[in-house]
Amino acid sequence: MKLMKILAPTGIVGYGFPEDSFAIGIAKNPDLIACDAGSTDPGPFYLGSGKSFTTKSAVKRDLTLMLKASCQLNIPLIIGTAGGSGGIPHLERETQIILEIAKEYHLSFTFVTISSELNQELLVKELHEGNLLPLGAAPLANEGDLRNSTRIVAQMGVEAIIGAIEKGAQVILCGRCYDPAPFAALAIHQGFSEALATHLGKLLECACISATPGSGSDCMMGYLYEDSFAVEPCNPKRKCTTVSVAAHTMYEKSNPYLLPGPGGTLDLRNCKFIQETDRRVRVYGSRFIPQETKNVKLEGASLVGYRTICICGNRDTLFIQDLDNIIKDLKIQTAENLKGTGIEYHLDFIVYGQDGVMGNLEPHPIITSHEIGMIIDVVADTQEQANTVCSVARSTLLHQGYPGRKATAGNLAFPYSPSDIEVGAVYQFSVYCLLQHDNPQALFPVQVHRVDHGEKLT
Repeated sequence: MKLMKILAPTGIVGYGFPEDSFAIGIAKNPDLIACDAGSTDPGPFYLGSGKSFTTKSAVKRDLTLMLKASCQLNIPLIIGTAGGSGGIPHLERETQIILEIAKEYHLSFTFVTISSELNQELLVKELHEGNLLPLGAAPLANEGDLRNSTRIVAQMGVEAIIGAIEKGAQVILCGRCYDPAPFAALAIHQGFSEALATHLGKLLECACISATPGSGSDCMMGYLYEDSFAVEPCNPKRKCTTVSVAAHTMYEKSNPYLLPGPGGTLDLRNCKFIQETDRRVRVYGSRFIPQETKNVKLEGASLVGYRTICICGNRDTLFIQDLDNIIKDLKIQTAENLKGTGIEYHLDFIVYGQDGVMGNLEPHPIITSHEIGMIIDVVADTQEQANTVCSVARSTLLHQGYPGRKATAGNLAFPYSPSDIEVGAVYQFSVYCLLQHDNPQALFPVQVHRVDHGEKLT
């Protein structure tokens, strides 16, 4: 029976993993090392700004271990969503890290990068031709959304990665990528079931989160067969159970049985989870339903302003009991104090101890604790304006009167000095829709490089 062994070192490149676990995985002679490197979970800032949410030093540490092992075993290394968001600056940073590692260790390999950032003018043209489609509850992007976005990426599926494999690539670095694709592409190219490979990739992209105790920073082995697949943690302190694997199969899905992605939908309604050993689970029954029309998901982010925050706290019972009225009055007074400045701003208060985590969805919004934590949150058109509004709001709240107040020294406790913290540019997701395209692979240009003993030849 055919078998492919896939090593997933960590949930995101730069999040780390134990070297002992990695060594156990490498000792099993995997056919592929694959890893996801990004997510939209940290929000739109990283896509819009072109910055990465993982540090260079952490990424280099992880990639060093992976790249050296790839060259030692002469097996492919495939990284998805480079730099966290998969835009051009993210891809360029990770490319330079890989080349630095190759130079330091005199490594040789064929290196392919796959870009996923799209030109706004191209997408405006596609919009006018009716090729942009809404996705879920998100509104369809309009021309203004497209033009105002600082960066828009398309989410590649397995086709672009298979194209890189066919070019002889050993190391493949992808822009924005469907999370399971780096794990599934080689297997699909070699004739394994697309359904099983995609389902396995769905589990492996989060590494050991599907184990117990779960962790996104530990190594997981995947075993892909012709009729099924199995997962097993490398770390002997962890184990996979039918419950942990089935539960993670439903992770990040609006429908527990169906997972749409590039090229089609993964159908999990007939899956069976079997406990093979006390640490290993076997899965049967995954199906894949191909799409009739070809499309890719677009993600874009645009600049909306600049943020300043102030972190503070209070433990006065009277203040806490009257907090809603105090904040309401404060917003009115702040507007009065800024009258004539022409500053347009958004002023918000995040109250931990009341509804700071769930906001309007909090089922128990009555404060029952003896103290609260607050974040004064200001967004304005410029950093200076945000600083001004935050300063006025903070100083007003610090000395604001309220029923029963006796002490006048100040209402707030500040854990930091300076109390007002410049957060910087604020971005919002501005594009979240589908692009219908007859040849999605054409959207993802590749560059082929030959690295010989650390020197990039092409």
